[in-house]
Parts: sequence; C-alpha cells; structure tokens
Amino acid sequence: MSLLESIRRRFAGPPEPVRAVLADPDERALAWGPIVRDGGWLVATSRGLRTIDADGATDVLPWHRVGSARWTGTNDGGGSFTVTALTEVEPGVQAREPAVRYVLSDAGDLPAVVRKRVDQTVLTSRRTALPGRGRVLLVARRVPGQAEREWTVVFDEDADRHDPEAREAARQKLSEALAAEQPT
Repeated sequence: MSLLESIRRRFAGPPEPVRAVLADPDERALAWGPIVRDGGWLVATSRGLRTIDADGATDVLPWHRVGSARWTGTNDGGGSFTVTALTEVEPGVQAREPAVRYVLSDAGDLPAVVRKRVDQTVLTSRRTALPGRGRVLLVARRVPGQAEREWTVVFDEDADRHDPEAREAARQKLSEALAAEQPT
C-alpha cells in the first residue's frame, strides 16, 4: 500500500459494514481488513479483535484474551492472521483455544495495530519448566476495568494441565510470581 493510499484509507474511516456494527460510541475501529473467504471483516477496535461475517453477525475477542496473533503478509497487501485465543479453565489458569486463520485481501494497518494492542496488555511474562515434562507461561496482563494486573498460567501444549503434580507446580510458580510483586 502506498503512502497516499494509507492516508486516504485512514481519513476515509471504516467501511459501512464495520461502522454498522460499532453501535457503542466507546468502541472505535482502529484498523480493518476484508476477509477473503465468505466475505466479512477483521477489525481491530478499542475493545479487541472483532470479526464481522458477511451477514453482519459479530464477535469480539478482548485484547487481554489474545494469546497470539501471527501475521503472514503477501506482496499484494493481503495475507493471513492466525489468532489463538485464551480461555479461562479455572481461576488463574488459561488454555489456548484452537488457532483460527483469517485470510485478508488488504490488511492495511491491521498487523501493526494488532501487535501494538496485544503488546500493551502484556506487562510481563516468563516461561518456566514443570517437573517431568512441559512448560507453562506465567503472564501478567493489563485487563480493562481492573486496577491491578491479572496473573495467569498458560500451559504449553507439551504440558499436561490435568496432571496433579504439574498443576501443583504451576500453582506454586504463580504464587511465587505474585509474592515477588508484593511490597515487603
């Protein structure tokens, strides 16, 4: 996309199908791209990553629940996002949902905006080994509407979150991370 096209797109605002679903004045469209298969849009908003299907049905993934969003661009301005959402399976423990791939014909500023928004939610993270096999990611995120950061454990695919020993080790590592934040 040329500089002129980028400026024109920014000042033109979002297309009508995107504007139509953003009825809440507190939610702003930041960047968008048309989805190739079945139409629709992928939209970065002030609240999260929103999908709008061709019929206008919509869903939003809040920024603090985006586990990863990988962009693979093509030479024509399009490409694909592979998005992995996080879901809470018990207090303080999140699991990765299956990745969803969105193929876009024109991504515009969407890759940069998504990266910035996801990065803004992550305050700190560290991966640590579990006894036996597997690892967990300890992550502190900024969650809208909450004053304090939210610490969670995300089990890697090679870790068995159903194993009582692994779960206890993960709880211990999370407790240590929380204790390290507390003033003495």
